[in-house]
Amino acid sequence: MAKDYKIFISHSWKYPDDLKNLRNLLNQRGYFNVEFQEASQEEPINSANAAYIKQVLKSKILNSDVVLAISGIYASYSDWIEWEVLTSYNNSIPIIGVAPWGQERISKTVTDYSVVDVRWNTESIVEAIRTHAK
Repeated sequence: MAKDYKIFISHSWKYPDDLKNLRNLLNQRGYFNVEFQEASQEEPINSANAAYIKQVLKSKILNSDVVLAISGIYASYSDWIEWEVLTSYNNSIPIIGVAPWGQERISKTVTDYSVVDVRWNTESIVEAIRTHAK
């Protein structure tokens, strides 16, 4: 029986296509079951209160088997991505850095804490999840 993976994807709200495309990539992979934990434009946390948002996100991160951190260079300038990565790291949730399609430079914010960094390739991402998920 295939394992179901609970995955939190750390992403930038300014680049929603990266999140959507990564979700689609994993959903289309046969024999790989995934449940996404993060907030998205389709499933937002309806609050402007940063403390409340962090509380909800931390719960989602702690409920995850692994965190995929989209590691575009923009992640180095996002306080939220940094907070999600540090929350994951400090709670022993494995972090996999995923370089967005076609990007050469990736975020040091992510690579400093990731157990592995992979390119935008279905098999590389799935293998990293299977290897490092708790």
